[in-house]
Amino acid sequence: MNTPLRRVGVAMMVMMMILLANATYVQVIKAEEYRTSPYNVRGRLEMLSRERGSIIAADGTPLATVTPIPDKDRWQRVYANGPMYLPVTGYLSNTYGSNGLERAENDLLIGEDDRLFTRRLSDLITGRDPKGASLQVTINPKAQQAAYEALGDRTGAVVAIEPKTGKILALVSTPSFDPNKLAVQDGQEEKAYWAEVTQDNPAQPDANRALSWTYPPGSTFKLVVAAAGLEEGMDKSTQVDARPTITLPGTNTELPNFNGTNCNNGVNATLEQAIAQSCNTAFAKLAGDLGTAKLREQAAKFGIDDQKYQVPMTTAASTLGPVPDQAALFQTGIGQRDVQVTPLANAVMVATIANKGVRMKPYLVDKILGTDTATVDETKPDEVDEAISEDSAQLLTEMMIAAENKAGGAGKLSNIQIASKTGTAEWGVGSTPNPHAWYTAFAPANDPQIALAVIVEKSGGKRDGAATGSLVAAPVGRAVISSYLGSR
Repeated sequence: MNTPLRRVGVAMMVMMMILLANATYVQVIKAEEYRTSPYNVRGRLEMLSRERGSIIAADGTPLATVTPIPDKDRWQRVYANGPMYLPVTGYLSNTYGSNGLERAENDLLIGEDDRLFTRRLSDLITGRDPKGASLQVTINPKAQQAAYEALGDRTGAVVAIEPKTGKILALVSTPSFDPNKLAVQDGQEEKAYWAEVTQDNPAQPDANRALSWTYPPGSTFKLVVAAAGLEEGMDKSTQVDARPTITLPGTNTELPNFNGTNCNNGVNATLEQAIAQSCNTAFAKLAGDLGTAKLREQAAKFGIDDQKYQVPMTTAASTLGPVPDQAALFQTGIGQRDVQVTPLANAVMVATIANKGVRMKPYLVDKILGTDTATVDETKPDEVDEAISEDSAQLLTEMMIAAENKAGGAGKLSNIQIASKTGTAEWGVGSTPNPHAWYTAFAPANDPQIALAVIVEKSGGKRDGAATGSLVAAPVGRAVISSYLGSR
């Protein structure tokens, strides 16, 4: 064979190898991603041709069901109280695919999961139309409704957790939208509504703020700093810095207490007083004394360590961010600078304190139910880490009771002792007169059944006390606690 023909032959062999490699990549390695992609129209049509499994609440209340479409071999999703439960169910659209549980557990809902193999084989042998499994979620309808109604027309999120198990009891994000309007069979209607939700709405009602957005935690992060101090041998009576302002190391920048107020006598305070009065100077200085390594280690034990939860939807990662110097460490100690957490992560943090220092993995799907409603699989509580000792958790609880007793705001419960910590978090560049308001809490304090985190974005007003976590976010959290415990 002469040289030119040999070169042609080699070139053709290389091209065949490239073609085979690409085919293998597309059909094997990327097959599952392409099959489940929201842009896969064929896959969506196949999903709609099957009787999809239902999504039901912990008490059996239907959240998502199906109804047959007349004159078509398809089914249409129907959502009960769609906007309220959107962060849980997500949506299923013929045009825009799916999200939430509809996407994360699609294989179960359409009956293709390996755990349904016996049912699929039976359907194949008998010739029955395939059906999907149903999901029983951990959501408590009373807690969910209380959270949704208490947030009202404000922008924010609520996540409530059962401390001993990690069950997510409420998952709310506002503003929201109606997923039923994306489940219609009219493409033009879908497109018009999608544009209304996404393109023409700066409030971003399509965002799941509870799981996918991160915020500076503000003073709620002081619980992490206090936990680190307790683990190093401090107790409630340990004296901490209580000056009205301190200078950030290596700078001329002053860090004040809220509104420049004194903490205790303006000289020193106990750690309990510092938590109850939310003293910025105390926790900035304490963070500096502890050092970056210890603070980062403690935050990681609470789950604030750049890791993402799978609940089963994938959450955003919570993080301390970079801490390049002592000035940054001081600011980190009060939950500012580059600290970013999801509402879920903040709820997990406070649930860990409630659970005697043991962090549980949060989860949303309690049971997988077959087409005959028999349980196919059930989630078992999963202990992730011992974040702090039981003694430290008890001391933090006592300090949080003092904080709740001192906190203002509506909806205080005379018959239930709550342990809480509020936060008022600045955001953006420079001084922001429109902070986010936080409330983290659990109750009853002596036997916690529910722990939660509430955030109200851009809570309004100037830094004059009108936009604090106590006045804005705490009433929401107390309403959820009252509703949940009152229903048990």
